[in-house]
Amino acid sequence: MKFNKRLLIVWAVLAALTLAYLWIDHAADGSLRPSAVVTSSVIVIAVIKVRIIFREFMEVRQAPALLCRLTDAWVILIAVSLLACYFIGSQIH
Repeated sequence: MKFNKRLLIVWAVLAALTLAYLWIDHAADGSLRPSAVVTSSVIVIAVIKVRIIFREFMEVRQAPALLCRLTDAWVILIAVSLLACYFIGSQIH
């Protein structure tokens, strides 16, 4: 079995992002009221993790440039959509 240093680094980054999410969650003091900072941070962390997974585990890193751009555009579209839904919903509520 060949040791892949790159995969180990990617796994460590994904684990660190998960721990960052847990830290943000605990820093919210267990409050049940919505927080724009916490929600935005969680969405950004999730989007970063999705992009890393696309690039490293779905082999998009070595794909043609068009596919790389399309997956990046999809990630940005989802992030903007989620953030817009949250902020518009909080204004309506």
